[in-house]
Amino acid sequence: MMTPIPFLDLGATYLEQQSDLDAAYVRVMRSGRWILGDELSRFETEFAVSCGSQHCVGVGNGLDALYLALEALGIGTGDEVVVPAHTFVATWIAILRCGATPVPVEPTNHPYLALGDSLLAAMTPRTRAIVPVHLYGEVIDLRALGSECHARGIHIVEDAAQTHGVRLGNRGDAICYSFYPGKNLGSFGDGGAIVTSDPALAEKLRAIRNYGSLERYRHDFPGINSRLDELQAAFLRVKLSRLDDYNGRRAAVAAVYGQELPGIGDLQLPADPGRGRHTWHLYVVQTAHRDALQEHLRQHGCETLVHYPTPIYRMLPYMRFGPTDTTATDRLSARILSLPMGPHLSLQQAHEVCELIREFFARR
Repeated sequence: MMTPIPFLDLGATYLEQQSDLDAAYVRVMRSGRWILGDELSRFETEFAVSCGSQHCVGVGNGLDALYLALEALGIGTGDEVVVPAHTFVATWIAILRCGATPVPVEPTNHPYLALGDSLLAAMTPRTRAIVPVHLYGEVIDLRALGSECHARGIHIVEDAAQTHGVRLGNRGDAICYSFYPGKNLGSFGDGGAIVTSDPALAEKLRAIRNYGSLERYRHDFPGINSRLDELQAAFLRVKLSRLDDYNGRRAAVAAVYGQELPGIGDLQLPADPGRGRHTWHLYVVQTAHRDALQEHLRQHGCETLVHYPTPIYRMLPYMRFGPTDTTATDRLSARILSLPMGPHLSLQQAHEVCELIREFFARR
């Protein structure tokens, strides 16, 4: 058996940046300020610049980022929010948490993304917002969607939890990020952020995340407690400085897969939209033999995951929101497999993954 191949080696990130991360820890500990301090302010500025935007509001996690953006835009009871059927459950939870109704859209003109034209087609007179998801790291072209929504007064809140490192522009009202440890830009705990070029929206978000307050003991909005803490902000500043490098390493791994895997069995590979349009957060293939292939890889020490094995509308709390036709998402959930991917996966390991996959289909 070959040396085990992890799906993602999080520990290697710390080891590679240990001196800078340790220095950030000491800096925060000595400051005596752990909430809403200089580290957060500096990270918010640096991350906004990296996104090509004007404002960033750090919050407790990616789910809160989505929820707070929708809440600040006034989305609530009686409103409909168009959302992909195939996504992580947090996207739907944020909508329901506002009291709105998710309107799911199947991926039809793409292997797994709900594109702008499909999202537009799902709008009704009750639609108040659309939440496009840049899934697995692939960026959706939202130019037409942005123009149409702007004309109709419909808000766009982008779920970019898997797309760190791409300048998405300002086609909508807000772009929401998660800094969950496994993300391209991951913290050492939970964290999230909302990026926007609307100064009024940014100010409202800063208040809502802090009990509805911008001034101590003055609460102008109904709020919650959801603040990106100083320690995570300091760590994220260190990791942000290496994000382009790490995304480049991910792209190199994706290139190995893209060169070696075409034409093997019934394997369907993800599209490569070109430089700057994919962060390769995940490398997701499809096959009718998913479970058997995953077991074969496991037996040879290669770790894989499935993103996501059960459609949201087949989970008990969300069954009443399912689309009429679930063919595409059901099929995806039975076929998709995420191969090892990360900035510390060596190209040799990527070649070994490909060899194991070739071996599996040769035996069939």
